[in-house]
Amino acid sequence: MAADDLIGPGDHMGIVGNEFAEVAVSVDVEANSPRLRLEDRRSGRVRFLDALELETLVWLPEGHLQKLLDPSADRWREDRA
Repeated sequence: MAADDLIGPGDHMGIVGNEFAEVAVSVDVEANSPRLRLEDRRSGRVRFLDALELETLVWLPEGHLQKLLDPSADRWREDRA
């Protein structure tokens, strides 16, 4: 991948949202390799996903992803650490 193909640090690519969630998406190039930076616009929580993690999501069977989408499993729990 050529350096010209990369988005600069903090460059904002866009916002993905619907009635349930809104996430700001950008590419972070400060680590060893480019990675996707995802920010929950409601809470400000940030998660970085590298190429391997993104590829894993692509290949994940549909049923496995559905388990992660249940907000009561983690996001809205009061007793989480």
